[in-house]
Amino acid sequence: MHPVTPADFDPALRAALGPAFDDPQGLGLLRVLAQRPDVTAAFLAFRSALTATSTLPPRLVELVRLRIAFHNQCRSCMALRTASGAADGVTEDLVCSLEQPQEAPDLTDAEKAALRYADLFATDHLAAGDAVFDLLPAHFGEPDIVELGVQIAVFVGFGRLSATWDIVDDLPERFHDRDATVAPWGAGTVVADHR
Repeated sequence: MHPVTPADFDPALRAALGPAFDDPQGLGLLRVLAQRPDVTAAFLAFRSALTATSTLPPRLVELVRLRIAFHNQCRSCMALRTASGAADGVTEDLVCSLEQPQEAPDLTDAEKAALRYADLFATDHLAAGDAVFDLLPAHFGEPDIVELGVQIAVFVGFGRLSATWDIVDDLPERFHDRDATVAPWGAGTVVADHR
């Protein structure tokens, strides 16, 4: 798949991206999606609405996104850090906790429960049975569990799409080797995202 150069983005799409357009390294998957500005605009509107109405902490959403990015081996997803997650306390030290989240002392019980659900959804979705859904209500109301499921579905689906398109040319070098398993933790080189 061929990415669209930022200079060739549809003007309406540029406007919809706002400040994120000014950092071409943060565009990732959007560079290919830009071949269909109408589809991309709809996707961005959905993501914006989900973010604007979210009741989940941005820290939790960012941790779930990065853990799923590892399972998907989505390099552009792993290389990015959202501004909202960073503002809510997601540091690189905290990202390192995602290597073994259930043993991490700096993750809350709610985060561990959400990450357990995310792990199963990304690796063996049919195993996310009663044990998972009995644990989640101890930390989340049902509306939050619905949102968590939608967030996870978006991250799994679009992360896998991005991984298959292998858009890595604008990422730090450590993300370029498709034959190597990479992780979002333990890296000093990441790309800021303005979402």
